[in-house]
Amino acid sequence: MTETKPAFIAIDWGSTNRRAYLLDEDGRVLHTERDGKGLLSVPCNGFAVEVAAIRDRLGDLPVILAGMVGSARGWVNVPYVPTPAGVDDLAINLHWVEAGRTAIVRGLADLAGDVMRGEEVQFLGAIAAGLAPADSLLCQPGTHCKWARMKEGRIAAFSTAMTGELFGLLRDHSLLADFLKGDVRDGEAFRAGVAAGLGGSLTTELFRIRAAALLGNRAVEDSAAYASGVLIGHDVGGVGLEPGENVHVLADAHLGALYAAAIAVAGADAINIDSHDAFVAGIHRIWEVSAA
Repeated sequence: MTETKPAFIAIDWGSTNRRAYLLDEDGRVLHTERDGKGLLSVPCNGFAVEVAAIRDRLGDLPVILAGMVGSARGWVNVPYVPTPAGVDDLAINLHWVEAGRTAIVRGLADLAGDVMRGEEVQFLGAIAAGLAPADSLLCQPGTHCKWARMKEGRIAAFSTAMTGELFGLLRDHSLLADFLKGDVRDGEAFRAGVAAGLGGSLTTELFRIRAAALLGNRAVEDSAAYASGVLIGHDVGGVGLEPGENVHVLADAHLGALYAAAIAVAGADAINIDSHDAFVAGIHRIWEVSAA
């Protein structure tokens, strides 16, 4: 049997975490590793050293990096590729830190005034891997939730909502902080919050979380789930979903379940996608096109 040979290393470099993949020429993952050495833990002049250390562990191979490593705080502040954009646009616009050896995916900018770094690889990878159709709506929940409209396999437009960050600020630094200690899970309180977020005034609904607890209208331990529902409902409601529309969600199991519930309350259908599979498929297609 012929031994599978590694072809390149892909690194998804976020703000707090990073994941490195050792891939063969067919896009199969031979090895992966994840650690907490995200953008914020690396000195401004430390990225070359970090990449060299990864090469020492995984092999002296070409490296393609995506995510915040290409931001102003990253290794190189690379310009964005404008939408609409597909795999070919990212591949031909790779920023080569070392010619033929180390490259950074540039990320995307939308004319409406939005940007992304890293999510574009997953969105395009979901299409490339057949995990979502060429014309579809994709959602990647998180600290900053990304929504992307795909047309003919390309990212036609996208938007970002600060949903997760707002919840964190409310939980840790707001008037509501003492009321948001409970678990966030799908259930009656969460879905009631979603319904309120879909149809109400966001700031008014948030203030009423405290009032409901003080008046005994809602159990204090349900306040966090309700608040999360309000924020996610407001996020989902801003997209303008059609009844019965499919939304392909790239998220971990917990957050994916919350967004699936909110999408259902909004009258649409969620289809979960493995975000790691999508990233691998996307970065492999970028590597293939760039090497052609």
